[in-house]
Amino acid sequence: MGLARGILQRSHDRDNADNHPSYQPEQHNNLNQEDLNRSKSSQNDEEEPSSKYDLIKEEEEEEEEIYLVKQQRGYLAILFSITQVIILIAMMIECKIAPMQINPMVGPYPDALSYWGGKNAYFILNEEEWWRLITPIFLHAGIFHLMGNVSVQLDTGAFFEREWGSFVWLIIYLSSALGGSVLSTIVIPNTVGVGSSGAVCGLFGGKLAEALCRCCESTKTQQAKISRNVLKKHTCGSILSVIVIGLFSFVPYVDWAAHLGGLLGGLSVGLMIFACRIKTLFFRLVWFLLGAFITVVGFSVSITYMIEEKKDEVAAELADVCGYYMQHFENYECNCMLDRHQE
Repeated sequence: MGLARGILQRSHDRDNADNHPSYQPEQHNNLNQEDLNRSKSSQNDEEEPSSKYDLIKEEEEEEEEIYLVKQQRGYLAILFSITQVIILIAMMIECKIAPMQINPMVGPYPDALSYWGGKNAYFILNEEEWWRLITPIFLHAGIFHLMGNVSVQLDTGAFFEREWGSFVWLIIYLSSALGGSVLSTIVIPNTVGVGSSGAVCGLFGGKLAEALCRCCESTKTQQAKISRNVLKKHTCGSILSVIVIGLFSFVPYVDWAAHLGGLLGGLSVGLMIFACRIKTLFFRLVWFLLGAFITVVGFSVSITYMIEEKKDEVAAELADVCGYYMQHFENYECNCMLDRHQE
């Protein structure tokens, strides 16, 4: 813009010279009207390129405001969301929609949540159905529950995947799901838990880990400055989202312990992943070792404690979820767990 301002300034000086006779050379007094017209036309010709230059320069500056990401779409976020929608529809078709007094989330009867793979501590610890530590992320208590999680997953979650890449996103997502289910089994073992919100909280934990690892990085280049601004924005957004999710963690059939476990799992695994991107060797080692220590100790201690200490605390009623809910709700229908209920 320096050249453009110089051209405009010279044009402005000439205009001042025309408007203030004291600055005009004497020979200009003898100019006829034709000469004056030619002079003004020449000034207009000089001003026009400057305006064009300003426009081009502004367009170039706007084009520089580009934040580079690893991929164009959040493919896994979209795939997981579609899968979760299909599964909820199938659950509601097979197991029917429960009345609002039973399931205020507008979804299937609660026994369907266990039958389709929800977190049921009895089956995890007594029947060794370990896959139930991961499958709850594909299930939701109802339409409202699904809409809340999928909207965040397709917006913020998909953007994180575009930033990090699908592989890193998947590692953090699944690690968070595992951490959420383990903590939920420890803290509230006598409930059936479902939902991808634990894994989504883990994505926010991963973003917080990225912010910690990148807090001292250089911002000398324009792209580095843009990246830092985007990081600040999404870090604040992640903190706010965690608070909001925490406020909604105590509605029926939503597992607050899974939210906390997912957040901690995503944070610890994220420290290891994003530490590898730090350029300074010392800080890279510090953050990586811290993340590795928290991850290894946290998961190993939690899983060991869950297996050895919580098995006897699990209510036997969870073996027959239909029977449990039939005792608490009148006209309860068991449409999915008929085989287990009959046994």
